[in-house]
Amino acid sequence: MAGGRAGPPRTVLEAQLRHQDRTYEEVAQEFQRIAHQLGERGLSISARHLRRLASGERSGTTPATRRVLQVLFNRGVDELLQPFPGSQAHSITPPGQVAASYAGTSEEIIAAAAQRARGFALLTHASTTTELMDQIYDDVRELALIYSHRPLPELLGRLAATQDVLFALLEARQSPACARRLYFLASVMSTLLARASHDLGDVFAALAQAHTGFICADRADHDGLRAMIRAFQATYTYWANQPHESIRYAQSGMRFAAAAGSSTAVWLPIGEARAWARLGHDVRACELIEQAERMRDQVRPDDLDELGGVCTFGRSRQLYVTADALSWLPNRAKLCRQYCERAVAAYQDTSVQDWSFMFQACSHTDLAMARIGEGELDGTAEAMAPVFELDPAQRTNSIMRSVQRVQSALSNSPHAGSSPELDAKMRAFAGALTVRQKVRALPETGAGWSR
Repeated sequence: MAGGRAGPPRTVLEAQLRHQDRTYEEVAQEFQRIAHQLGERGLSISARHLRRLASGERSGTTPATRRVLQVLFNRGVDELLQPFPGSQAHSITPPGQVAASYAGTSEEIIAAAAQRARGFALLTHASTTTELMDQIYDDVRELALIYSHRPLPELLGRLAATQDVLFALLEARQSPACARRLYFLASVMSTLLARASHDLGDVFAALAQAHTGFICADRADHDGLRAMIRAFQATYTYWANQPHESIRYAQSGMRFAAAAGSSTAVWLPIGEARAWARLGHDVRACELIEQAERMRDQVRPDDLDELGGVCTFGRSRQLYVTADALSWLPNRAKLCRQYCERAVAAYQDTSVQDWSFMFQACSHTDLAMARIGEGELDGTAEAMAPVFELDPAQRTNSIMRSVQRVQSALSNSPHAGSSPELDAKMRAFAGALTVRQKVRALPETGAGWSR
């Protein structure tokens, strides 16, 4: 195990490594993976270098290494390399040096200080107190709310760290009531990390996280969680070109949604509709779309809906997924156009809580698909303009796949080649598909599906 020498840890980094059940080699591999996600190509760290940093023998690091270490451990490198309290090397840091380690804007300093205080409270708990549970709940709720608003690299380290804290608390002895609440939060965090894995194009990691989330949902005995995870699994397999798997996940979740009565009762049928539409089953897809519309008025919000963000299926999201489903059905072109326009309008206001840059972008790609079908090239370019302006860090797997689909539809239409400028923008955007965003297709065998 990394950091597993006898005696007290010599640095905060070594203490963090001891808390993780991984070798230095495994941590070095994780470093390289995160470096790739952050766009730090070719950056790596050896197990020997990591060991020397943890022991305090070395303190020099490159700016790129510091950025990756900060995401990996969710702490600033200056803090990680400080002597661990209680070690022989530890001494009171002069105030001037402390101040120097908190460089940046006022907002960055406040955020860093808040994160440090949060980490201190979590790592020094003697028991799972009400205050600690409330703090963890607030952290999870904030992450659920802001996930769709921020680029993933800004959140990934905090997502992983929060999940790690929850797992560590669950591994300790807890009262049944406390354990149930922790399992609820751990399930939500696994769901968020599943979504992050999907957004990075790794369907296997997404389904692995979702599987763990479902186990935690079972331990929490929460039907809304079970239904939500099935809805996400249906989404991941849909985007991984496995519509039959998507249908099975959606159908499996319906009994949990019926018991919960939450927004998942809308989410699951509309997700299933999209998979049927992709298979060309027009009638079945439209039946499920109508079912989802009827269920909207029957939703009884549960504690997941109260968390908000990615944990609830709001009206705006319903409009987008419906438009996406109809975009596969040539005989529903008029209805598709109506839903596309309504979805685009629903995501215009960036200040609303359920706004999402991803769903906004995908609504625009669906509108572009509808306009290509109607031969409106100028309208297609107009619909795609906001998508082309996305920052590279916001180009999630679903967005990249949607743009590629528009590109394919345009190249196969009678108007192919009529707009060289639009073609060039499509190629440039779709050509930015990186290795981390390439979805590895699942076998059409039901692998990974259960219950």
